[in-house]
Amino acid sequence: MANQALMANAIRALAMDAVQQANSGHPGAPMGMADMAVALWGEHLRYNPANPHWFDRDRFVLSNGHASMLLYSVLHLTGYDLPLGELKNFRQLHSKTAGHPEVDVTPGVETTTGPLGQGITNAVGFALAEKLLAAEFNRKHHAIVDHHTYAFLGDGCMMEGISHEACALAGAWHLNKLIALYDDNGISIDGQVKPWFIDNTEERFKAYGWNVIGPIDGNDAKDVSKAIAKAKKEDSKPTLIICKTQIGKGSPNRANTAKAHGEPLGADEIALTRAALNWPYAAFEVPEEAYADWDHKAEGAKAEAAWNDKFAAYAKAFPELAAEFTRRMRGELPRNFHQVAFDTVVAAHTKGETVASRKASQLALEAFTAALPEMLGGSADLTGSNLTNTKSTAALRFDAKTGAVVMDVPVQQPNQGAEDEAAPESTADNAEPPHGVVGRHINYGVREFGMAAIMNGVALHGGFIPYGGTFLTFSDYSRNAIRMAALMKRRVVHVFTHDSIGLGEDGPTHQSIEHAASLRLIPNLDVWRPGDTAETAVAWAVALQNQSRPTALLLSRQNIAYAPKGDLGDISRGAYVLSEPETVGLKSKKTAAVIIATGSEVQLALAAQKLLAEKKIAVRVVSMPSTTTFDRQDVAYKKAVLPKKLPRIAVEMGCTGGWWKYGCAAVVGIDSYGESAPAPQLFKHFGFTAENVAATVEAALRD
Repeated sequence: MANQALMANAIRALAMDAVQQANSGHPGAPMGMADMAVALWGEHLRYNPANPHWFDRDRFVLSNGHASMLLYSVLHLTGYDLPLGELKNFRQLHSKTAGHPEVDVTPGVETTTGPLGQGITNAVGFALAEKLLAAEFNRKHHAIVDHHTYAFLGDGCMMEGISHEACALAGAWHLNKLIALYDDNGISIDGQVKPWFIDNTEERFKAYGWNVIGPIDGNDAKDVSKAIAKAKKEDSKPTLIICKTQIGKGSPNRANTAKAHGEPLGADEIALTRAALNWPYAAFEVPEEAYADWDHKAEGAKAEAAWNDKFAAYAKAFPELAAEFTRRMRGELPRNFHQVAFDTVVAAHTKGETVASRKASQLALEAFTAALPEMLGGSADLTGSNLTNTKSTAALRFDAKTGAVVMDVPVQQPNQGAEDEAAPESTADNAEPPHGVVGRHINYGVREFGMAAIMNGVALHGGFIPYGGTFLTFSDYSRNAIRMAALMKRRVVHVFTHDSIGLGEDGPTHQSIEHAASLRLIPNLDVWRPGDTAETAVAWAVALQNQSRPTALLLSRQNIAYAPKGDLGDISRGAYVLSEPETVGLKSKKTAAVIIATGSEVQLALAAQKLLAEKKIAVRVVSMPSTTTFDRQDVAYKKAVLPKKLPRIAVEMGCTGGWWKYGCAAVVGIDSYGESAPAPQLFKHFGFTAENVAATVEAALRD
């Protein structure tokens, strides 16, 4: 029988040794939660250290990511490809043991955590994806999607507002396979939390619709294990297990103090702690008995093999569903995607409709959501404004009594591509009553931050491409989750409507001024501000193909006329020559300048081009729907679009700062807040008229 005390002390020793060697880190939480880890990883979590990515593994999220040495210690001890040398290199350059856990860097880490509250919110996304995939793909006697999501979280996660947003939704969605273990140690950086954290956590989570267990002794692995076993039996609610622990447990002078939270114990205190724990081993030395008790390689291989057999039987009974499931989990688009995208863009070009780009987005979504069953949409209580719903995406709903996903959408065959033959019907032995399709549009409520971080969890889990909408000005609420998606390189699409002062009477509180420029500063985030229906369709197509970066679509409330164009292919490069001087009757005139515009301002640029042509001034109009995409193009293409010798004038209803990098002679923008008035009045007031753009070009040419 495993020596649980020895297992827990191995974590404590490795944590304090690694933090001490790095002279940086957080030893207290790993030492306090060690027994919780023994209970979960030693007795309940289903995983295979040899294959961290096998599909039906349980997911584990360390929401209080500063406790990273807890996770690194367990991953090393259980047999993941994380040798002891990596623990010795904790927080060092290019190690696999960064200060906070990072997905795709450390084997076994499911999500990047550190910003408190986002980990538990990612876990809600994991659990939601599991539940929806199970409803969509599982069949009688063939449950291929059947795993739990576990999360450790601390006082900081509880205090962050995002935990309220996410945990309320988890209750509303009846995510019974979500089990959160709360490290209730009562200590944060500033000390005892009692003066500033007086929440009744138990009643708070019960009010969310959670099953709550505890408080229990979180430093007793047997008690924690019993609580987890009980939580796994819950069939309609997520579970919170409140674990009372001692931060820095084992340290004679640092336990239950803020000093244990975020600084090394020190050589003297470590020596005292070793004696108190009866741990007579040198730094980073772990006895073979502890390794043997922790080793999970054989059991993990057995669990994965059992699931592989289960999936093989499923594939034999339901070959089309199995193929679709495999495609979805690989993140691959359907075979006919490129044809769908081409047809969607060409249709937009041919129709040449004058609509708001938010409506253009919905038109594109109609085609893409019909072709891609993995698209999972939503809105933060602005569906009618964001236009993120389509005919193919019924509202996601759950039965109030059972918590089951409501399945009331007519069945459809998986879309394997227009060129595929019709899928064979199920054999009589496997015939079942009609199986519905889950709703694919989520009402997130007024929870922008929660929505964004939940989408990150859904994307990390796999099987879906999440997208969600709100007003652009509210991107500030969700910014840190957007940043985390970019950092983690995950395909998430943010639909931000009402992108400028063009929303009019709502005034400066809602008018986005700095937001486009601000989002463009986030590394690895593609930002698109399309100027008509074709550009919007291209933006969606590119976003769906971007498997390693998130996308933000900035869309107008006001209508935008279609801009006639030639080569549609160059739109996907982020910027292209939309109109040359000859298109306005100046065939013999040499081009004198370039007007660069985005979104609704492309029409201003085209109108200014005509006014300048009347004065025999020839200008090129470049539409630049995505500066981030254009900046990645090769030098030759960028020079062809923006010739060096020509003065450049940029036009965008937003902060001017980001445009000077293109060598602009002038920028028609807005570096103040807006006003409350009808949009046409605002455009004139702030100089967004064709006359002012033309005058700005003339002034730049004179200078």
